[in-house]
Amino acid sequence: MPYHTNEKKKKVVKKKVVKKTDKLKDKLKEHSKHHTKKHMDMMKKNIKEGMSFTKAHNLAKKLVGK
Repeated sequence: MPYHTNEKKKKVVKKKVVKKTDKLKDKLKEHSKHHTKKHMDMMKKNIKEGMSFTKAHNLAKKLVGK
C-alpha cells in the first residue's frame, strides 16, 4: 500500500536581495562629509571586522574623535 500525505509542497519564493555593501558605501560617503579621514578609516576597519555601523562609529568617536 503506497504512503500518501495530504501535505502540499511549499513553493520556494526567492526574495530580492539588496546588497548591503551598496547601502553601506552610500552611508559611509554621506557620513564622511562630517568626520575626519582618521575617523572614517577606523570605522571602515571595524566594519570589515564585523562590527555594526553604529558601534564602529561610537568607538571611533571615543578613540579618535570627530
